Amino acid sequence: MKYIISTLGCKVNQYETQAMETLLKQHGHSPAEAGEQADAVIVNTCAVTAESGRKSRQTIRRLKEANPGAVLAVCGCYSQISQEEVSALGAQVIFGAADRKKLVEAVEEAVEKGQGCRCVDQPFKRRDFERLPSGAVSGRTRAMLKIQDGCVNFCTYCIIPYTRGRLRSLPIPEAVEETRRLAGLGYRELVLTGIEVASYGLDLPGHPGLADVVCAVAEAAGEMRIRLSSLEPTVITEDFCRRLAASGRLCRHFHLSLQSGCDRTLKAMNRKYDTAGFYRATELLREYFPGCAITCDLITGFPGETEEDHWETLAFIKKCAFEGMHIFPYSRRPGTPADSMPGQVENAVKARRAHEAQEIAEQMHQDFLRSCIGSRLSVLFETQENGLWTGHSDSYVLVSAPGENLRGQIRQVLVSEVRGEQLFGHLDD
Repeated sequence: MKYIISTLGCKVNQYETQAMETLLKQHGHSPAEAGEQADAVIVNTCAVTAESGRKSRQTIRRLKEANPGAVLAVCGCYSQISQEEVSALGAQVIFGAADRKKLVEAVEEAVEKGQGCRCVDQPFKRRDFERLPSGAVSGRTRAMLKIQDGCVNFCTYCIIPYTRGRLRSLPIPEAVEETRRLAGLGYRELVLTGIEVASYGLDLPGHPGLADVVCAVAEAAGEMRIRLSSLEPTVITEDFCRRLAASGRLCRHFHLSLQSGCDRTLKAMNRKYDTAGFYRATELLREYFPGCAITCDLITGFPGETEEDHWETLAFIKKCAFEGMHIFPYSRRPGTPADSMPGQVENAVKARRAHEAQEIAEQMHQDFLRSCIGSRLSVLFETQENGLWTGHSDSYVLVSAPGENLRGQIRQVLVSEVRGEQLFGHLDD
């Protein structure tokens, strides 16, 4: 069977897609070559915003049109809450945000027998953590390991608790075992991911925390370095930073979920922190991980956000000096409390505010890059072009350097200059 898989959304979706592709390859199937008609098309969708839903529909239509004879299978958060819409787009196999192994089996049966199926569960009835193959589809550079799923924060703009359900965590012994397996396969970096990893362990006996699983994984990681996915700032405490810094394997890049730099807006969003607490988190990270890169998410034009709130946010992001930002104009998501809130902001105003924040973000990014000149960065090299090897530093900045056969190596680079959006230097080890 020849297949095509398309993924939208977060790193968890990326992890689950690579797991499905691993299962497909284990069953003897292979990806369709460019221009080759596929027997099956699988679209792993996102629904975090209304725009995400639109892009999911667009991707489904495009791939169906390009592969008219293929079985169309759709899974993920969008199909979890919009299965009738997905069915109307022509999907024969419809799953939600669970049961990836069953999805692969259902696709095989649909291709073989022409029988579709619909298997969308009730998210809040999920109790068990779904075990899927971790790693990467090809190469031995960077692997992903999902350690947590679900979210019960119920931010007023977010649909994810209604698609992913309650908290579920991978027990520490299993995380350690999987880490050792991946280290044995030669991976050089392990990304720990989840829907809301700051809540790791609240569902497990004894309630181990995120620091517990990270430290256990770091001890089992061998030569792999450990990278964390998006964090809630509430998990950043002095004890958390002290323990993770002592592990010696954690990458110095921290992506924090900010969403707004205005306390009034944060309260309306039902976020669990204020700007003072968030800023304290950034100070702790910089104290224990000197030279670290801190990035964030930001929503502009949330319902009720005034010009004064917006300018307060701009002042706050300057204060935090982020290395990078993901900035989104607020997108109404039916089914969330924010969708029916008064004070909806006009699209043009949301876009203008996003643009103003982006201008500041770009300046802060360049400031961070320039601050790296003269420093030595640990770089995992991945690609080569025109005699230069390029990879990500432990602070997740792209770095290029001349060399021979550096793929998969972690080397020290002395940074000499900024070239556009990345750094350039020479090996210094």
